[in-house]
Amino acid sequence: MSNSQKPVYGGQAVVEGVMFGGKYHYVTAIRRKDNSIEYFHLPRKANSALAKLKKIPFLRGIIAIIESSANGSKHLNFSSERYDVDPKDDETLTEKEVSKLTMYLGVAVIGVLSFIIGKFAFTLVPALLAELTRSVFPSDFMQVIIESTIKLLLLLSYIYFVSLTPLIKRVFQYHGAEHKVINTFESGAALTIENVQAHSRLHYRCGSSFILFTVIVGLFVYLLVPTSPLWLRIVDRILLIPIVLGISFEVLQFTNKLRNIPILKYLGLPGLWLQLLTTKEPTDEQVEVAILSFQELLKKETESEFGMKGEEIV
Repeated sequence: MSNSQKPVYGGQAVVEGVMFGGKYHYVTAIRRKDNSIEYFHLPRKANSALAKLKKIPFLRGIIAIIESSANGSKHLNFSSERYDVDPKDDETLTEKEVSKLTMYLGVAVIGVLSFIIGKFAFTLVPALLAELTRSVFPSDFMQVIIESTIKLLLLLSYIYFVSLTPLIKRVFQYHGAEHKVINTFESGAALTIENVQAHSRLHYRCGSSFILFTVIVGLFVYLLVPTSPLWLRIVDRILLIPIVLGISFEVLQFTNKLRNIPILKYLGLPGLWLQLLTTKEPTDEQVEVAILSFQELLKKETESEFGMKGEEIV
């Protein structure tokens, strides 16, 4: 099967593990403190309304973010709750047992919360700081340039400093393992630890690239609206968040399609550069967990495909 025919899979790093999502299922594998591997599986629920919305350009990016956040939070919660549970206290984790507090903390750790509350902070704080330079740089053009520069510096600083903490560093290593597995699968190579480690920890379709594209796209979108008075600038920034996210998603998809085309592939380089911060080289043990998670997903996906074909034959 050629790369173009391969189904598209996505993933996300969690606490001591990796989550992968396919057409029908989401699967997470984690390595617990006792060195055992535990899995968490959720079927992808069919929703005809969402399916139609996800076919609409620019709007589908917003739907993808909401869906990713909702599903990712459940898997983050699973990994954070089950990682250090004493084996003698083992019990099956059900979806109803998800703790809201732990869910929100887990989401915040990985950065998904930046698309909700954090997105407002990274959008409004740069605008307010740029406004302080109005007396020196009064033009709308310079205000947008300064605002976008501040936003980029805040983003890079935030990612850098959180990456210094032991927990986030390990999450970023699993993030790298996730990318390596996807890259290996898409190359057609066997999913062995050696093969996976030989592949890049960077990927054009990564959410980290998406975050950076929101800064770049925002710069061009903000040039279309005035920066004065301040209250209008703030209102515009809030109202434009969905538009910036929608366009950024399309840019991400576009650069992914161009990644094998000479010259045009360089359009995705800024996103890959950011991944140098959001991913770290994983250990063999971490890669093993990522492989097991992906293999379990492939097993579930195959079972669903076979079941659907069987129903059609009957």
